[in-house]
Amino acid sequence: MILAVDVGNTVTAVGGFSDRIIFTERLSTDKSATEFEYTMKFRSICELYGYSPDDIEGAVISSVVPRLTEVVRQAIQKLGVATVRTVGPGIKTGLSIRIDDPAQLGSDLVTEAVAAIAEYSCPAVIIDSGTAISVSVIDKNKCYSGGVLMPGIQVSTEALRKSASQLPQISFVAPKQVICTNTVECLRSGAMYGTASALDGLIRRISAELGQTPSVVITGFAAETIARLSEHDMIPDHDLLMKGLMIIYEKNK
Repeated sequence: MILAVDVGNTVTAVGGFSDRIIFTERLSTDKSATEFEYTMKFRSICELYGYSPDDIEGAVISSVVPRLTEVVRQAIQKLGVATVRTVGPGIKTGLSIRIDDPAQLGSDLVTEAVAAIAEYSCPAVIIDSGTAISVSVIDKNKCYSGGVLMPGIQVSTEALRKSASQLPQISFVAPKQVICTNTVECLRSGAMYGTASALDGLIRRISAELGQTPSVVITGFAAETIARLSEHDMIPDHDLLMKGLMIIYEKNK
């Protein structure tokens, strides 16, 4: 089994795969946790699915939290894993990146692009809904040509709530209709329909710039809900990043 870890700003995804994805779990990203604490978390997840550290042949890491990248790498090595690959400079991905500074592109976006090119037709738009909503564009030649960043659903809603003292906390469930008659439902409508509408607008503009209609893949928080509310044909794929890590690990054996 190969252990895959994606360290995000809010959530850390942990998966196991061989020729297929065996399991995936999600942890809250703890920037103060030690190597030992992460070692125990990884061990517990593997044991939950019937695997011991001896079953781990290698590991691959994607991280957008630099202070945790080395912590997680050493945590995995404490499990006795000798081969640990980290997505970053020097690792083979097969992805052609055509932006001003390719080194600025997050390892998560690189990994998702690798998976999308392998699984879906190009051009393609990849939407990653998390702390930020990242929109990546893959052109018809399967090159990463750029993207868009906007605040994530939870981040923008919480910022609004903190700035307006009478607004309540909400769960992120789409109302039955856009026009709502109470504060909670109005906030939910803005969060869910507003996000879907913003993404629809971006997809229309991206399609016009590409001169083609792209495949649209969405992953991350509320992916299914956003896809359902969208005017475009969005494909939810929660395993997109894990699929990319599988491909990258195979390229760097």
